[in-house]
Amino acid sequence: MTGPSERLHALATAATVHLLPAGGEDKPLWGSGFFVAPGWVLTAAHVLRQHLRADRELAFRVRGEGIDAAARLAEWLLTDPDRPVVPLDEDLALVRLLGDADEQPHECVWLADRAVRHSGPVRVYGYYPEPPHTRARAVDAEINGHEDEYGLIIRPDVDFPAGVSGGPLLDPATGAVVGLVKSRRRQQDGGKAVAIAALRRFGETYRAVVAAHDRWHGTEPVSESGDNWIDQQSGPVADAGAGWTPADRREALSLLATLPAPPDAPTVEALATRARSGTRLPGPPPDLRTWRDGYGLLYEGAHPLDPLAFLRYLRFVDAYVRARGEPCAPLGAWIERRLRRDPRREMHAFVRDVQLPDELGAAPAERAGRVVIPYPGPGEGPTVAVLLDPVIGSEPTRFFWQIWLDDGDGTGDPELHETDDSVHGRLPGELVQALRRPLGDLLRAKDRRDRPVPLEVALPAEHFDIAVHRWRFDDIAQLDDAGHLGARRRVVLRSLARRGDPDKLWTDRWQAMTARQRFVSWRTPQRGVVTTGRGYREAAVDRVPVMCRPAGRGPGRAALKLALENGHGVALWHIDGHATRTCAEDCDTLHAKAQELLGTLGSLAELPDRLRHLRQDISERRAGHTWAEPLALLYDDPRRPLPAEETETLDAPL
Repeated sequence: MTGPSERLHALATAATVHLLPAGGEDKPLWGSGFFVAPGWVLTAAHVLRQHLRADRELAFRVRGEGIDAAARLAEWLLTDPDRPVVPLDEDLALVRLLGDADEQPHECVWLADRAVRHSGPVRVYGYYPEPPHTRARAVDAEINGHEDEYGLIIRPDVDFPAGVSGGPLLDPATGAVVGLVKSRRRQQDGGKAVAIAALRRFGETYRAVVAAHDRWHGTEPVSESGDNWIDQQSGPVADAGAGWTPADRREALSLLATLPAPPDAPTVEALATRARSGTRLPGPPPDLRTWRDGYGLLYEGAHPLDPLAFLRYLRFVDAYVRARGEPCAPLGAWIERRLRRDPRREMHAFVRDVQLPDELGAAPAERAGRVVIPYPGPGEGPTVAVLLDPVIGSEPTRFFWQIWLDDGDGTGDPELHETDDSVHGRLPGELVQALRRPLGDLLRAKDRRDRPVPLEVALPAEHFDIAVHRWRFDDIAQLDDAGHLGARRRVVLRSLARRGDPDKLWTDRWQAMTARQRFVSWRTPQRGVVTTGRGYREAAVDRVPVMCRPAGRGPGRAALKLALENGHGVALWHIDGHATRTCAEDCDTLHAKAQELLGTLGSLAELPDRLRHLRQDISERRAGHTWAEPLALLYDDPRRPLPAEETETLDAPL
């Protein structure tokens, strides 16, 4: 290498470190890593696993050019440290230096911001296991394939010793680190690497680390050689003239790093999509946890879009943050300065005239005096359940109904309150009239002031699109009664197939979810992704499936079936949504607002009443909540199982 490439190589070498046991010995060498932010080292989880399996608090050493410091594991992605082979998407660990990071200055790599995984040439850095361990080495390689969601395949024409594991992969064309070494291939040269986007799986820690990374680079630090990482970058991201330059990118990301984090991935995707004039990237969107991640969607391959697209995105973010009362004057001022440098004055309105869509405008203030009522668990209060059992062989489908009451005092099982006395069952359109008296009377009898009893409706999943929350039992509602069931009380759906004793998958996931305080929307089925039963079974417990389509037909029916079979007890879906596989822009809005709803929760038990608040606002014609009107909620608590199925089958009469 010569010229700028040689100087960039020196910066990458300076940021690469190796991990050793505590004490003065130089061996054994555990593996390599690299600084991603002041005081933060990224490495492969398997490098640390064998040494920290028994004690994750064990201190060790991080050593590199000009640095020899004590450190501890901050976090790793391993779900089972005893697993024989570490999966690609779990083979990351973040290490934190002990003491004050400002007192231990060091170089930090520049992390790739583009959404797509790298293909093509890379330089692989790391420390070799044989002494002296005085300097990181580098070897040229090539990424010629991908595996799973985060895997990079290194072409089999180089051999990596074990000590290189955890070292960075530098894209020489863009000057950005695009991954880290995972392993050699068995019985052949080459190896595997983990794309840097997997860092996002650290969640809140990722947000903190990447913000520190962007703020540090934003100070334009100069190395001992007098070089700055961004100044040495070239290639597609540094188009001449009016192009978006690495210096522009550094300034923009540094300013974004000072803002409050976005509330959810759908909001980030929606703003980036609008910056791209409505054009979406093919395939499923990446995990979007920061404003930086949305910025990374503004590329075509390795090439940045027009500068006006970046400035438009920044203006959208600026507007979103200001609408929530957060000051961001430096970002707005920089957008104006950068826009004045663009000679295409006739196109500046593309940036200056952006307006947030109504659904992403200022969040409405919480109504004074409104209390969120947690949904009752076992022994925590009464519930009423309506079981709708399809008549076998009926066409169109008819139902027999039963009404059950759980007094909620924890002293006994639910009691059968009343049953359907019809001969042929009821059509869906006849259910309200049939249930008006028996169910309405029971609900009114059990309601307490300002605390209406919850209603559970259990039916087969293929009939989950029956609009139960729209039912209305009073022809003339009282002035203080919103009228519709879903606006008056918590209305949830349950799976009739789960009658009787719950299975372990369902029970374990529910127990884990009730211990959480934060939840995220999981868009399912994902665009361009075939999610298997295993995907639902292994999904993080803070994920709530949200569908912009009905649950009773098409891809929605298949998705909900997999969710139920693999232990999910909570889901949201649009009963009037599209049954096709192609999403519209309204779908992005639905998912963004669903995440906002989930973001208000302090516990899982708050979800039914939070949704009721939205339905009440809709019924009272308050603006901004119509997106929630078609939402249905599965809230299926295995701790309060439905009564077991009767032994007699319900057949259609001859």
